[in-house]
Amino acid sequence: MSLPAQARVVIVGGGIAGCSTAYHLARLGVTDVLLLEQGRLTNGTTWHAAGLVGQMRPNRNMTRMSLYGIELYGALEAETGLATGWKQCGSLNVARTPERMQVLHKQAALARSCGIEVHVVSPQEAGALYPVMRTDDLQGAIWIPGDGKANPADLCMSLAKGARNRGVRIAEGVEVTGVIQEGGRVAGVRTASGDVRCETLVNCAGMWARQFGRLAGVNVPLYPAEHFYIVTERIEGVHPMLPVMRDPDGFIYYKEEVGGLLMGGFEPVAKPWRVEPIPASFQFQLLGEDWDQFEVLMNNAIHRTPCLQTAPVKMLLNGPESFTPDGNFILGEAPELRGYFVCAGFNSAGIANSGGAGRLTAEWIVGGDAPLDLWDVDIRRFAPVSGNRRALAERTAETLGLHYAMRWPRQELQSARPLRTSPLYDLLAARGAEFGSKNGWERANYFRPAGTPAPAHGLGRPGWLPWVQAEMRATREAVALYDQSSFGKLQLQGPDALALLQRLCAADVDVAEGRMVYTPMLNSRGGFESDVTVMRLAPDRFLVVTGSAQPARDASWIRHHVAPGEFVVLDDVSNAWCVLSLMGPNALALMRRVSPDDLSPQALKFAHTAEIDLGLARVRAARMSYVGGPGHELYVPVEMARHVYLALHEAGADLGLVDAGYYAIDALRIEAGRRAWGAELGPDETPAMAGLLNAVRLDKPTPFVGRDALLRARAEPLSKKLLAIVLDGADDWVWGGETLWIDGEPVGELSSAGWGHASGRCVGLAYARGPAARRQHAGTPVELELWGRKVPATAWDRWTPR
Repeated sequence: MSLPAQARVVIVGGGIAGCSTAYHLARLGVTDVLLLEQGRLTNGTTWHAAGLVGQMRPNRNMTRMSLYGIELYGALEAETGLATGWKQCGSLNVARTPERMQVLHKQAALARSCGIEVHVVSPQEAGALYPVMRTDDLQGAIWIPGDGKANPADLCMSLAKGARNRGVRIAEGVEVTGVIQEGGRVAGVRTASGDVRCETLVNCAGMWARQFGRLAGVNVPLYPAEHFYIVTERIEGVHPMLPVMRDPDGFIYYKEEVGGLLMGGFEPVAKPWRVEPIPASFQFQLLGEDWDQFEVLMNNAIHRTPCLQTAPVKMLLNGPESFTPDGNFILGEAPELRGYFVCAGFNSAGIANSGGAGRLTAEWIVGGDAPLDLWDVDIRRFAPVSGNRRALAERTAETLGLHYAMRWPRQELQSARPLRTSPLYDLLAARGAEFGSKNGWERANYFRPAGTPAPAHGLGRPGWLPWVQAEMRATREAVALYDQSSFGKLQLQGPDALALLQRLCAADVDVAEGRMVYTPMLNSRGGFESDVTVMRLAPDRFLVVTGSAQPARDASWIRHHVAPGEFVVLDDVSNAWCVLSLMGPNALALMRRVSPDDLSPQALKFAHTAEIDLGLARVRAARMSYVGGPGHELYVPVEMARHVYLALHEAGADLGLVDAGYYAIDALRIEAGRRAWGAELGPDETPAMAGLLNAVRLDKPTPFVGRDALLRARAEPLSKKLLAIVLDGADDWVWGGETLWIDGEPVGELSSAGWGHASGRCVGLAYARGPAARRQHAGTPVELELWGRKVPATAWDRWTPR
């Protein structure tokens, strides 16, 4: 077909993600859509995908997405007349170890609370469901009857037909060679067959998505890896409705394939496909067999299903698939270019996820904002440096291997580190810091005593707890020093800076110079796009302080709301300033030893800042505390941070000064009722739900984004409400994500959890949904589902304003 001169939306990539996006745009009434595929539909990864389709995901929104996908796949054949190969055969996840069984219990609890039918079954019951499986070494399993499998190529073709039937145009054999940009927006694409103008471009290019993104200066951090499975000849006892089976302790999965077994997996150390660039001619092609790489999977499979010892193997398939640095796929509008969307990087789960992901992408394009909280998969979660190819290759070797590996609570990824470090990194390491990584930043989680190794991971009370308790005790009873240099710091200046912030911030930020204001930034639904602290440095200059993971997201949100004719300049100055937080009752005494300036509460009030002398340096001191209690945040030029840190330690030894890390911060802020973005706060949570209406000025002169939604919601009952949770038993350890039960009903999950210094037991925060959100809680008896058993706790409506 000849290409049109223009289309409202151009989709690049004709795999299942691209076809699903086209289909859902058309269902929403957007039919002026052109899908361009450089080869033939499905020719990249889709055609050789295994086709497993499951419902369970790590959180509610991703689970809702998967539930929709199964609903779609079950109905698509009747709509289009094309077979999809969909069979609702159910799935079985088995556990070899007690710890894995505990994790399956937790996953089952979340699934049930999301409306998924799931059953915990014995090894014998699992064997009856999957007769060719060995069960004598199993702890148990979970059975999900609503899961299934599909034929990936047929499913993709059915979506494409559904899109065509609604008016979408699909052109094969057309390679997109460039992206036309005008005024910071997508304006069209270039191809050998001519240019096509468009308002919106969707990058659904699969494993080509990163190199295609670079044509427009868009970072899409994914990398291909070799992914293997075998297909056998027919095996007795294997039939078309045999369930999908996963043995994560063996790193393997199974599904029935023409009377035989398709068995693949995720080996512990994966094999990145180091080809740069991936040629456009790589169509319907496979990579060479590698039985050495596959050996660990084959050995585990023979152990689990002994029939494979003698079953003839038709083929060992090796097809590349794309993986991301954190194992989550990539969705949304790119921060670098307006109108440029991405739907890619599915980490070998594209068939299961693309039905829902295509719908979400379409809704985002049509609605202008993300339709719900998609932070786990939002492209804006990545810093620009995440596109480094060497780092991506190293990380891919790790993340593919962790797909089925036992993921322990607070387990850190190890590859491609350290990368972003504060000037204090070596000093903290020498003092025993155990580092974690956030958005590439190395951050001290806690400090080990000299000569003590880091404890092993586990599901119960952690070995590092005594060291974190000491850091918490110092924060509450003496003084502790935290390196929080990874904070995002955005400088906004210009004659229209105040007007822009007043439209974006729910609080009033028109304050005196030197003041700090904690404020939500809301979306049109009244949910949190971010929560930030705005520091006014001059009449036309502000510093916006945000979380370590959020600078790209928040900068994009701010830039997208600059009105025509407004003049502002926004710079990410995160790397220019360190933040040292000095917290505890002895903080003021220590500051008086190193600074001649008056830092008393009368001279430097809460939420005020001042430039001061500290040692030989000039820093900005702020009276602000995320952990609760007295203290100062010190904003220090990076070149002076080492001097300031050493000066504080030299002066503070006899005051009980200790170094402290993020585990202590998290636990203390939970007990103080401080919310965290990405845990308690997100696009689906309003200030009323989060108990933060005190941070909102509904009556300020400037209307702000989300105000109308908040006003409308005042007349409606809350659909969910944040509660403080204190466990009754001091020996029960929770990590977060445990299901909350009130009056015998599952109503939510712990969004955060940690050790309570004051209470001497675990504490947490949790949203209660439904009727439980519309009643008062002042010591309400509740239960938490902990590894398959319910433990008592108490819920409260009590909050300390941040």
